[in-house]
Amino acid sequence: QVQLVESGGGLVQAGGSLRLSCAASGLTFSSYAMGWFRQAPGKEREFVASISWSGGTTYYADFVKGRFTISRDNAKNTLYLQMSSLKPEDTAVYYCGAGPLRATMSKAYDYWGQGTQVTVSS
Repeated sequence: QVQLVESGGGLVQAGGSLRLSCAASGLTFSSYAMGWFRQAPGKEREFVASISWSGGTTYYADFVKGRFTISRDNAKNTLYLQMSSLKPEDTAVYYCGAGPLRATMSKAYDYWGQGTQVTVSS
């Protein structure tokens, strides 16, 4: 079955950096656009970034532009999210998913990982 496993979350001070990874199995990874979403307590899951199957096209939410970079390594079946200049408001559980490239609604996505917690202290 399809498995998406996120890792790399943790506690970081404001202004710091983290790199999240999402290891995929059970699907032809190189055929899927992939994305990152996040969900803070009491809030809806929100779009962060997405990347085309080839990695040639990316989309970002306005609130992460210039700070986060999405990338992928199809040879390793792995998706990444490099996060820098982190802010306390970036605190959330971060999820990777497989779904339509331009979709910003989580319900459009086919598969999800279990999430990884990112906490940014002020």
